[in-house]
Amino acid sequence: MDPLAELDRRIADCRACPRLVDWREEVARTKRAAFADQTYWGRAVPGFGPPDARLLIVGLAPAAHGGNRTGRMFTGDRSGDVLYQALYDVGLASRPTAVSVDDGLELHGVRVTSPVHCAPPANKPTPGERDTCRPWLVQELRLLRPTLRSVVVLGAFGWQATLPALAEAGWNVPRPRPVFGHGARVPLDGIDLFGCFHVSQRNTFTGRLTPEMLREVLRSAAGLH
Repeated sequence: MDPLAELDRRIADCRACPRLVDWREEVARTKRAAFADQTYWGRAVPGFGPPDARLLIVGLAPAAHGGNRTGRMFTGDRSGDVLYQALYDVGLASRPTAVSVDDGLELHGVRVTSPVHCAPPANKPTPGERDTCRPWLVQELRLLRPTLRSVVVLGAFGWQATLPALAEAGWNVPRPRPVFGHGARVPLDGIDLFGCFHVSQRNTFTGRLTPEMLREVLRSAAGLH
């Protein structure tokens, strides 16, 4: 087994945060009515994408009835619909939708992960849960380092979690730490770090983040201009 696949397996088995374990498993038992006939994943959700990715996209945490149901990042929820449509539009995904782990979706040179791998209540991990989960992101970054050229972080929570992980993984992160903002771009030891508003319904429904704004960040991060 390659090192990244082994890391993914270990992440899926993690039970380090009692509150998150209780919540993800409760959601998997009670389910949403629309998915009552489905078996929920109900575990920590590993990253998704090839081990030689040049671009890493970092979110926040799996959605209770998205990744926590399907077992794949940003799969089966509205946020994922927006993200994978944009990736498809710029040529980084094989199809515009992400429905289930066996839907045939492939990412081209892109990997998707998050700083917290379990679905949190109210989509709000605690700082302690974020810090407990950080070693997984650090290991993922180290494994991706040979090919990694850019990192897109979706939202301020992910930004605050990713900067110390990058530092721990061996990148030289400037002090004071760069401030999050949509369109922010920070060069770091051979990679570029990009900020992007999160693909949450709150942002996409209100127009704070439009499909073109997301595509523009992805194009810049993937060097498609």
